[in-house]
Amino acid sequence: MSDVDERPLFLKPGHHAGDLLESRQWLILREERGLVEVEAHLPEHLLNPRDQLFGGFTGTYVDMISIWTVRTLFGSNQSFKWSATVNMRIDYFAPVLGPRFKLRGELIKDGRTTCLVATHFEDLDGNKLVYAITTLRKSD
Repeated sequence: MSDVDERPLFLKPGHHAGDLLESRQWLILREERGLVEVEAHLPEHLLNPRDQLFGGFTGTYVDMISIWTVRTLFGSNQSFKWSATVNMRIDYFAPVLGPRFKLRGELIKDGRTTCLVATHFEDLDGNKLVYAITTLRKSD
């Protein structure tokens, strides 16, 4: 069994967005209540003609990290049913280049029915690439 097979997975294969981003290959750096950090790779099929992350796919990464961050609010004994993204704002500072980069999701506000999550994209040297704010409606 390889190291990749032994890592905890954010999503098992079979989730369309996770499969598109190849999230099963992400390295989980940190996961705690209201915070997740991963090192991700940039799949070739997500590149624009300049070999950068195509901007249209950025929101998919943001959505995945935001949902994962909200999921950390539920203990292992509680079931996480679903959440729905109701708003997302993305600010681009620099292109996301491969082969690897970091993603961090931070809970900003845990409200009664919604959560506000910040998602950070950084290169491996810590340079800020993308910042996003997402509002998610929590499951009933």
